[in-house]
Amino acid sequence: MPNIAVVDMAGKNVGEITLSDAIFGIEPNAVVMHMAVVNYLANQRQGTQSTLTRTEVSGGGKKPWRQKGTGHARQGSTRAPQWRHGGIVHAPKPRDYSYALNKKVARLALKSALSDKVATNSLIVLDELKMDSYKTKTVAECLKAIGAAKKTLIVLADNNAFAVKSIANIAGVKSAQVNTINTYDIINADTLVIVKDAAVKIEEVYA
Repeated sequence: MPNIAVVDMAGKNVGEITLSDAIFGIEPNAVVMHMAVVNYLANQRQGTQSTLTRTEVSGGGKKPWRQKGTGHARQGSTRAPQWRHGGIVHAPKPRDYSYALNKKVARLALKSALSDKVATNSLIVLDELKMDSYKTKTVAECLKAIGAAKKTLIVLADNNAFAVKSIANIAGVKSAQVNTINTYDIINADTLVIVKDAAVKIEEVYA
């Protein structure tokens, strides 16, 4: 089982935590993680793009010239795709890009991402993130003290409004709760910071 040092907000070592091998110590599966990332990005697409086909473009009701005898190629409308101001061939229309990923695959991807962070020494366990007011400076100083990278994901045990809004003010830093973490955010972050209570909850939920 991987043993990770626990640090406080000042960056001082205050103990150690033993993480579950079933979640933080498996062999990362790159294929499954890729599937989870593609699924996440597809589900984020709004799918609101829309352009006009030849039947929707204004004008073009009159045949530009007679069918035969002009030397030109036959044309039925000036709104055909090859004409200026013509319609679009196979025009994209609003659609839903989202799809469901198998639950076992999604869980394996999440465990792989967490294990990868442990294997690459990119996981920091924070004793607690104590916030009693909206103070971005407090979070920024904490991240600097613990040596977090510019792109960091902070996993909280509960919905602390003071912490969430303070974190949101820092560019490149995101927050998540145990029930909202996903493979994409974990992989996208250079450093994963997990509050100690959140690490315990993750083991309870995903073990």
